[in-house]
Amino acid sequence: MLRSMFAGVSGLRSHQTVMDVVGNNIANVNTAGFKASTVTFAESISQVLRGASGTSADRAGINPAQIGLGVKVAQIEGVFTQGASQATGRNTDLAIQGDGFFIVDDGAGGRAYTRLGSFTFDELGMLATGAGAFVQGWQADASGAIDTNGPVQNLQVPLGQVIDPIPTGEVSVGGSLSSDTAIGGVATTSIEIFDSLGVAHELMLTFTKTALNDWSVAGTIDGNAATLTPAVVQFDTSGQLTSAPTLALSGYTPPGAAALNFDIELGSSLPLVQFGGESTMEAKNKDGQAIGHLTGFSISDTGVIDGQFSNGESKTLGQIATASFSNPAGLLRATDSTYQVSVNSGEPLVGMPGTGNRGLMSSGTLEMSNVDLSREFTNLIIAQRGFQANSRVITTTDELLSDLVNIKR
Repeated sequence: MLRSMFAGVSGLRSHQTVMDVVGNNIANVNTAGFKASTVTFAESISQVLRGASGTSADRAGINPAQIGLGVKVAQIEGVFTQGASQATGRNTDLAIQGDGFFIVDDGAGGRAYTRLGSFTFDELGMLATGAGAFVQGWQADASGAIDTNGPVQNLQVPLGQVIDPIPTGEVSVGGSLSSDTAIGGVATTSIEIFDSLGVAHELMLTFTKTALNDWSVAGTIDGNAATLTPAVVQFDTSGQLTSAPTLALSGYTPPGAAALNFDIELGSSLPLVQFGGESTMEAKNKDGQAIGHLTGFSISDTGVIDGQFSNGESKTLGQIATASFSNPAGLLRATDSTYQVSVNSGEPLVGMPGTGNRGLMSSGTLEMSNVDLSREFTNLIIAQRGFQANSRVITTTDELLSDLVNIKR
């Protein structure tokens, strides 16, 4: 008779575990990146009252007689289905579309893994979670190149980062000089160039027709005369350059900067011809740029962080890494919506988002909890009824024991 009471107690304990899990799921219904858990029961050990016997010539076989001794929790397993995406408008909020986890520094020299992509930059430009854990990936080198085969590290985007100025080294000029222009007529074009300090200057090129197919070239920088060598452009009778000359500009030094010395190529990158009609000239700065201050950034679906600078340039600053596991349900839940590796999760497979069973990222969104409230409320009712039924087994057994004690009266 006591077997039924102990079976009822095991049922109470098991259904209480279900209540605990369901309660935690419901509590985290609005927790971004949360993954629900499910509980599975298994029958506990059974007591054999009579063993089985085989069939003989004069007797049929007999099945074993067993009494179960209750129930136990077989497993509590995480459900890693995709949660819905919620737009936030913050470009440091990231959601993984598919499998994989963000990698964060656990603060103890190890790593933790999370689906919660609510990140921000601290005062030093370190990318971190809301709990202060550093997000890991690959840092770009000075040229913006990333080695994704190297080890991951804490990502940093210095907010005061600048792109050094590059003095103009070459200018390309093209277009059409009018064959209808009278001798002594001119055509001009201007372009912005940069000195060694990144300061912009205006280069004005003036083409003066000196003969039927000949033009001289003069240049000024911010109104100051500069030296061009050679200074003559010649066309053949069909309006094509007899050659593609390169003019060397020199003779001007901006205040506080190095002297401006660069080449001006004619009709090479940009065609230069002499045809009828109006003169239309075009000049292109091939390599110079002003100093650039970091003004913003974006994060691509592969986790690449691109910085935008005040000079219009962009540069790769780093890349966020992700990790996948052969058995994500084997991960150990830790604090702040993170997971730790266990002996049954498999080792993390670290790599770029979008490769090796690692999902792509969506910037400006968060993955919401995958808790299904309708399912959880159903599980709540089932657990409640199971708890009540097992309570009835205990109270009924108690009544029987009470009757047994009172038999002698």
